[in-house]
Amino acid sequence: MPTTMEHPSRVDHPDTPTISKHALRAELAAHGAEVTVAAADTAVRADLAAVLAAVPAEHPLTAVVHTAGVLDDGTVGSLTDERLDTVLAPKVDGAWHLHDLTRDAGLRGFVLYSSVAGVLGAAGQANYASANVALDDLARHRHDLGLPGLSLAWGPWAAGMGEAVAERAARTAMPPLDTADGLALFDEAVTRTDPVQVAVRLGGGGGRPAGPVPPILRGLVVGGRRSASDRTSSQDLARTLTEMAPERREEHVLSLVTRSAAAVLGHDVAEVTVDKEFRALGVDSLAAVELRNGLTAATGLTLPSTLVFDFPTPLAVARHLVGELVGATGPVPALTAELDRLDAALASADPADLTGADVLTRLRRLLARHEARDRGPGGAGVEDRIREASAEDVLAFIDNELGRARNGSDHS
Repeated sequence: MPTTMEHPSRVDHPDTPTISKHALRAELAAHGAEVTVAAADTAVRADLAAVLAAVPAEHPLTAVVHTAGVLDDGTVGSLTDERLDTVLAPKVDGAWHLHDLTRDAGLRGFVLYSSVAGVLGAAGQANYASANVALDDLARHRHDLGLPGLSLAWGPWAAGMGEAVAERAARTAMPPLDTADGLALFDEAVTRTDPVQVAVRLGGGGGRPAGPVPPILRGLVVGGRRSASDRTSSQDLARTLTEMAPERREEHVLSLVTRSAAAVLGHDVAEVTVDKEFRALGVDSLAAVELRNGLTAATGLTLPSTLVFDFPTPLAVARHLVGELVGATGPVPALTAELDRLDAALASADPADLTGADVLTRLRRLLARHEARDRGPGGAGVEDRIREASAEDVLAFIDNELGRARNGSDHS
């Protein structure tokens, strides 16, 4: 019977179902396995070495499954050395020690539980995403050395999710896996030779996800689209705030934020205290993205996926939105409205139709004409400005332009 080394569940892996060691032991024993549970912190090399040394010769170690995971979410600017270590130590240090201490053991399997957060990115999870990328790279490293190595980048699992979280997850581009699907994916993955594999469920029920689809998946999953009515509502909100007495604007938008947060969390609006941090209200990374999506649709603004991390209370978000909305009412609202309608029409069109009808060519011609007008006699156009720009100017331009493109693509 092969022996499997698994990180003790000092913390639960966020993307996989949880099970107590007693229940796991009983289940495995029911299938005829002899089970030994050894407690050790794999992030401490000496502790792990002692456990490995205790593996009996009659049951030599033949496979390792490393499933550790810790969350300590926050934007990059808020990540301290301690917060990085909290997340990286159990995943990265533990995995490396397992690799290093067993590289000459003649293993037939070495499986690392990674996360799709490292493949697609995740709002407010820079440390967690980085830890999972490190696992993926370790699997590739072992592959290059001729050693067995598989990093499974899991999507969310339904088991262990609360009802509200499960409902939110079901509306996304990656609905959670049930246990049967997860086990089937594991069985399939270990038969393949690719060192890194992504194990997720895409779409859901044949319908379109309510929220945006990660860019890397947009060739596989068609996301929801903003309708003309959504855009009209967002324009109405900006107009309403402009016409409203300044002292009433914050209250008006705060109501929108609290109602949106309550809807995402499944709470009563009265439970959403305006000066209480979103995390304390129960907003996790998934809820943060859904709340951002709802506020994006309601306001028409380009809002970052880290919105509730950057502005951690409903009141802080409301004040930010007021500033953006009131400042967004420029001198050419009619032209902006026309561009919004054009954006909506393009989002709802089939890409093949756009190319076939020469729509994109016409749009490029219009843009070129206005660039020429903007350049003027002896003036500098976009290309000229880029050539003359500093590295900082170019990075700012890319951030602004790609940020707008991503926001538009979220609804295509």
